[in-house]
Amino acid sequence: MTKSVHICALFMLILSTLCEGQGQFGLPKGEIYEKQELITSNVPKTITRNFIQDSKGNTWIAAFDGIFRYDPKRPVGQSFTNITGNVSSARFFAVLEDKKGNFWFSTTYSGVYYYDPSRADGKTFQHFTTKDGLASDQVLDIYEDKAGNIWFGTKAGASRYDPARQSDSLNAKGKSFTTYKMNEGLSRFDPYDNDVNSIVEDKTGKFWFGTRGNTFTFDGEKFKVVTHNGESFLNVRKIIEDTKGNIWLASAEDGLWRIDGNTFTNFSQQPTGYVYEDKMGNIWTSSKSPYNGSEKWALSRFDAQTLSNQKPTVTDVMSEYEDYKNLIFGISEANDGSIWFGTLSGVYRYDGNAITALNK
Repeated sequence: MTKSVHICALFMLILSTLCEGQGQFGLPKGEIYEKQELITSNVPKTITRNFIQDSKGNTWIAAFDGIFRYDPKRPVGQSFTNITGNVSSARFFAVLEDKKGNFWFSTTYSGVYYYDPSRADGKTFQHFTTKDGLASDQVLDIYEDKAGNIWFGTKAGASRYDPARQSDSLNAKGKSFTTYKMNEGLSRFDPYDNDVNSIVEDKTGKFWFGTRGNTFTFDGEKFKVVTHNGESFLNVRKIIEDTKGNIWLASAEDGLWRIDGNTFTNFSQQPTGYVYEDKMGNIWTSSKSPYNGSEKWALSRFDAQTLSNQKPTVTDVMSEYEDYKNLIFGISEANDGSIWFGTLSGVYRYDGNAITALNK
């Protein structure tokens, strides 16, 4: 693990894009808005950050040009719906379906949108910002814990939204939000400790927070820096818990790590931006290519059957597409087993044999 400059040069392009002006987002604060969906043959063609599979088998995509839903049952040309196309021009970063079947969308500078597709009156959107108690309007992660609370990883700490305290209008004037600062109570801390990239609750009920500074655990009372051999894990972009209860860290500075209790295993020292477990237990990552000093990034699969080996089997999925533009973001498995991933230029799909660009 290194102690190099925390803003990894490989991410400077993204960060500079995030820091551009907010623009006009089209939604006044504190009101509910009517459902307005736009069926389109187009898919995201700009920075595409994250994906989820919902409870109905649809793929949801968070991109800088909107929130898109892909319905594989619809005819070709009508399978993509831009959920936010007529509502907001915000740059979207993450998407979550909660246990009630409602959706949450985070943005780079416009807070969070709540979307209830089941409302009979069509008034499906609610907008939350710092005026409602959110720590920052720049929100990079959304997570639902076992108790049903919704957590937001923001530029200024982690905000927890408690649905039990919400009013009928989903706007409790800030009382529903509680903000946590990672560095509170620490004698020494990193200036980026409250810039939260990823949040996960593990099987024991302990929370993990990946930040642009250190990585933390939280037992409900106290934050603790995660260390190994005296070194901390810096600029962790994504944390997951696999089906066996292991914690995986994808770090832009320290590579890919698995934590099994007190056992730390390093799988790659290459800067890693994302980690994902598929239905077969294989681990997928986006990371800088280790070959020939290339600045390209690779989509890689660590075979589930070999993860306990000293040298697990790794397949690096490369492509002839130049419009990757060097970076790969979120990864998700669709119901048909294909792997979807985001880039600076839209969405790509890998079927096990070939990569297809969906932004054409």
